[in-house]
Amino acid sequence: MIDRQNILRLGAALLVCCFVAALSPVSAAESANPATLTVAASDSTELSKNQADYVCDGVDDHAEIQAALAALPDGGNVVLMDGTFNCAGVIAPPAGTTLSGQGPDATNLVFTNDGRINVDRENITLDGFSVEGSGYSSGVKWLGVLTIRASHAKIHNITGTADASIQAVYLLIHDPAVYAPTLEDVEFVNCKAVDTGTYGFLHNAWGSTNKVIKDVRYENCAAINCGSTGVFNPWITGFDFAELNDMDGLYVKDCYAEGNLESGFHFEFDPTVTNAVLENCTSKNNGVKPYPTVPYKQSDMSTHYFGCGFYAPNADVTFIDCVAEGNSLYGFYATNGGKLYNCVEKDTGAGKTDYTHRKPAGYYSIPSRSTDPALVLEDCTSIDSHGYGLQVDLASNIQIRNFELVNPAGIDGKGASLGGTNGQFGNAEVDIHASGDQVETLVWAKNNQNVQYTGEITSGSEKAFLVEGGENVQTDGMAVASAGE
Repeated sequence: MIDRQNILRLGAALLVCCFVAALSPVSAAESANPATLTVAASDSTELSKNQADYVCDGVDDHAEIQAALAALPDGGNVVLMDGTFNCAGVIAPPAGTTLSGQGPDATNLVFTNDGRINVDRENITLDGFSVEGSGYSSGVKWLGVLTIRASHAKIHNITGTADASIQAVYLLIHDPAVYAPTLEDVEFVNCKAVDTGTYGFLHNAWGSTNKVIKDVRYENCAAINCGSTGVFNPWITGFDFAELNDMDGLYVKDCYAEGNLESGFHFEFDPTVTNAVLENCTSKNNGVKPYPTVPYKQSDMSTHYFGCGFYAPNADVTFIDCVAEGNSLYGFYATNGGKLYNCVEKDTGAGKTDYTHRKPAGYYSIPSRSTDPALVLEDCTSIDSHGYGLQVDLASNIQIRNFELVNPAGIDGKGASLGGTNGQFGNAEVDIHASGDQVETLVWAKNNQNVQYTGEITSGSEKAFLVEGGENVQTDGMAVASAGE
C-alpha cells in the first residue's frame, strides 16, 4: 500500500532541493557555456576583483587572460577590468572571440619578454585598452605588439606604443606559414600609436605568393611621434600601407599623422596598389630626421629621404580633402595614378634651411607617365611652401585643374616647376592661379610638349610666367596681371 504522506514529504524535499540549487551562485567560469568572462588586474578595484572570474597577481598576467579566452565558447567575450596587466608572453584569442577592456585610459597591457597579441584566427575583435611593448629579442623583432595575420579582424579603441626593439605597434602581415588565404577585411577604428621607437601602423607580407592584402579600413586613427623614442630603422613612418605587400582596397578616413621620423602616410614604390582612398586626413610636421648632407646615391641608403606628409609613388591612390602641413620635404608625393581633389599643402619645408641636396615641394610628381591620366590635381592649393609649391617632370598625361599657388618661397627664384627635362613634360592640361611676391617667376614651364596653360597669375614681376623651349605650348588662356591691378 502506498504511503501518501511519505510521497508528499518526498515531493516537498525535492522541491526544496531544486529551489536551493536555483538560488546557489554559479560563477561564469563554472557555467557550461559562458558568453562573457571577466579578468581583473592585480591593481583593479576590490569591487572588480570580487566580480571577476579570474584575478591576476601582476606576474605573467597573460596566463590568466589566455585561460579565460580558452574557456570561452565560440563568439564569447573576455572583458579585462580596470588596471595594469603585466604580460610576459603571447595572448592568442581563439576564432570568433572578443578581448575588450574599459578603454585605453583605464585598461593597460604591458608586454615584456617577447609578449604581444597575435590575431592568427578569423573574426577576432580587440577593443578598449592600451598596449605597450619593450625588450623584444631578435627572434620576434619583425612582428608587432599587435600582430594581425588573419582575416575579418576588428581593432577598435586601442592606444599603443613600443620601443625600438620591434618592427611596429600595429602590424598587419600576410604570413603564409600562419594563414595561407588572402588576408582581407580588417578594420582599425579609433586606434593610436604614440611616442614610439618604431612604426605606428605597418602592412607587410612574407613569402613570394599571395602577397595582396585586401579591403582594409581605418577611421579616426592617429600616428604621433613614431621614431621619437628610438629608431628601429631610419625609415620609421606613421602609417605604411604597402611595404612588401600589394594593396587592393584601402579606405582611410579622418586619420592623423604628426611628428613622425619619415612620412606620415606612406606607400612603397614597388608594390601594386589599387583602389586606395584617403579622405579628410591630415599629415603634419613629418620627416623630423635631418636632411642628408651629401647627394642622393641609389646604393647609399643614408642618402635616401622621404620627409613626406603623403608618399604615394606609383600607386592608384585618391586623396580627398587631405591636408599636409609643415612636412620637411614634400607635402604630397603622388605619381603614376595619383588623384588629388580639394587638398591643401601648407609650409612644406618648414624647419629646414639647407636645400643643397633636397629641394622641398608642396606637390611633387616625378616621374609620372605610366598611366593615363598619370596625375590629377583638382581644386588643390599650395600655401607658403618653403620651396616649390608644385613640381612635375618626367611626366605625361597630366590634368591640373583650378590649382591655387599662394606665395611660394621657391627654388632658384621659381615658385612652380613644370618640366625641365627635355621633352619630358607633355600631353598636359594646366589650369593654375598663382600669386605672391617671394619669387621672380611664379610658374616656370621648360621644354614642354603639347601642353595647354590656362588660369591667372598675379605678380609684380615681368617674368611671373616663364616659358622656355618646348613645342606646342599653348598659353593664350593664361592671364598675367600686375599685383597692383
